[in-house]
Amino acid sequence: MTSSDGTGDMSDVGDGTDDVGYGDAMAELEEILDALEDDDLDVDLRAARVERASALIRLCRDRISGARLQVEQVVSSLDPEE
Repeated sequence: MTSSDGTGDMSDVGDGTDDVGYGDAMAELEEILDALEDDDLDVDLRAARVERASALIRLCRDRISGARLQVEQVVSSLDPEE
């Protein structure tokens, strides 16, 4: 799935991750995982946390893909033309 600009960055699809950086997303994911390990967590809250975790995981994957593409572009620009 790609965004309207075709970049594959889905962080702008209204899932509340628009302004979350990769590091912050990872930290929040850790917090969610810790909370999910709590057996006393309300089922509705658990479902909401799982949904949020899913959005954060998509964001992280998109950021990693974007970074990979940037690195590939930089590396290819360093290759001497033949």
